[in-house]
Amino acid sequence: MTYPWHLYLMAILYLVAGTMHFIQPNVYLRIMPRYLPHPKLLVALSGLTEILLGVGLCFGATKDISIYGIMAMLTVFLLVHFYMLKGKKEAAGIPRWILILRIPLQLALIYWAYYYLGNI
Repeated sequence: MTYPWHLYLMAILYLVAGTMHFIQPNVYLRIMPRYLPHPKLLVALSGLTEILLGVGLCFGATKDISIYGIMAMLTVFLLVHFYMLKGKKEAAGIPRWILILRIPLQLALIYWAYYYLGNI
């Protein structure tokens, strides 16, 4: 089955984002909430999840499951965005205005995934 180019763009986005968890894990470790156990494992698992969901978008049998997975994952990641707004240490050196802008961006990414459930 052939999908529109922008669904493949989404797949590539998650493949690249997931791969970056393994190439630059310290970037993700810096923003991992301190209250979560085993941060290195969580960074690796979240990267692997992004990769698997990105691949899953490319196949008819797994597209919808991947979309639901992406929406759930992005919803969980919102917790990290709110955590980073807590203080300077949690912000990991990222300016507050960028942290605030990430929240509507995250909601837009959730909607982008949701769009493909009924339209393809």
